[in-house]
Amino acid sequence: MPYADWWCYIDGSWKDTELSVGLGWYLFKECTIDKVMGAQKVRRSLTPLHAEMEAFICAMHCMLKNQKTAVAFATDCSELVKMVSTPEEWPAFTLHLEEIGKMHDRFSYFSISQIPRAKNLKADNLARSARVDHEDVIYVNSVPPVWLIEPF
Repeated sequence: MPYADWWCYIDGSWKDTELSVGLGWYLFKECTIDKVMGAQKVRRSLTPLHAEMEAFICAMHCMLKNQKTAVAFATDCSELVKMVSTPEEWPAFTLHLEEIGKMHDRFSYFSISQIPRAKNLKADNLARSARVDHEDVIYVNSVPPVWLIEPF
């Protein structure tokens, strides 16, 4: 039975008073020191739920690009988990959900689950830090960036 080699925690940071959103993900392998993290600052999406969806899509793209195909994704957004599980019930997100469906097939193992917000602090910190940074941000590395609001 296939299993996840990696866990990828994801989060989006959205504020209606700002023109940008932050996307963050934290990938790690349990019981090892292996980790990779990513953050991106993009144009503000329509809603906080759109930002969560965009963070998920960004993380999926990065996993596939880096040949991480056995991944258990986790988020503190229950609506995102519901959307991926029952895409037909979310017609406003059809294009996003179709993109997820196409990428889903390229994973040897794929799951998405909800975790408590307190467990998702690293992805949240990456997303918030990218959103408030004065520069455009596209970051992928195994070392936390110097511009993090709260160091790991």
